[in-house]
Amino acid sequence: MKISYNWLQQFIQLTEPAEEIGALLTKSGLEVEGIEKFESIQGGLCGIVIGKVLTCEKHPGADKLKKTTVDIGNGTILPIVCGAANVAEGQKVVVATVGATLYPTEGEPFKISKAKIRGEVSEGMICAEDEIGLGKSHDGIMVLQTELPVGTSAAEYFKVENDYTFEIGLTPNRADAASHLGVARDLRALLKREICKGEEKSLPAPKEKFNINVSVENTEACPRYSGIVIKGVSVKESPEWLKNRLKSIGISPINNIVDCTNFILHDLGQPLHAFDLAKVGNTIKVKTVADGTEFVTLDGNKRKTDSQRPHDLQC
Repeated sequence: MKISYNWLQQFIQLTEPAEEIGALLTKSGLEVEGIEKFESIQGGLCGIVIGKVLTCEKHPGADKLKKTTVDIGNGTILPIVCGAANVAEGQKVVVATVGATLYPTEGEPFKISKAKIRGEVSEGMICAEDEIGLGKSHDGIMVLQTELPVGTSAAEYFKVENDYTFEIGLTPNRADAASHLGVARDLRALLKREICKGEEKSLPAPKEKFNINVSVENTEACPRYSGIVIKGVSVKESPEWLKNRLKSIGISPINNIVDCTNFILHDLGQPLHAFDLAKVGNTIKVKTVADGTEFVTLDGNKRKTDSQRPHDLQC
């Protein structure tokens, strides 16, 4: 089970470093098998800053290259050779300085070094989004619309989140700790601090009646199954904070609906599933299926059920 240090702080105030919290959890019976650093953007955009293109002219030795000078703050003006067609004077851009390591969306990491390109000195790189792991676009450099001063770190502009992830070897008798709230309860006992659950809200009783039936065929495995119909929902990309929470514990974001159900599961320990009512029809059947039953998961991959893995039981 993976637990995020930052996520825990939604429930309990932590001033101790991650290593100390890990030792406390192990002492309480929640054995921490490892602690990993998490960055919402690999490499944390270290050595990458906001710069302003002061001059931009044709490279004397190459038709497709531009020779620029870029202000990166503190009086530092860098000569940078750039191959992007959209680079222009006056732009605020993302600049990787000499010594920075870039983690592109595809390919291996590489380090920025001072170079001569077709006879012209280049001391940095003006970046496209795929070159620093922000997306897949390589149509041109990123042009920023921001009032932030030159020299501001790209990590601040793109709100890079740094976190630590605890790998906890949860034993079967500690199902109460199978969530961030559950782990926070142990820390409350150890640290003598209050738990903050946040604001609780109730859903209003539905005004419409929907002809939806729930049929539980294996009541031993699932004694109770309940649901609610929610209308007026737009399926779209989740906000960054939600995506970062899930990525910090190794879950790939999919969309706001799926991500919310995964968030609640790992936040409070309450399993949830969301279905498209138009595709499900008017009956939800809860049952076990035969080993080897093929199904397609949300990532588009075909998988088969396995009785040795309880989470493969399908509804």
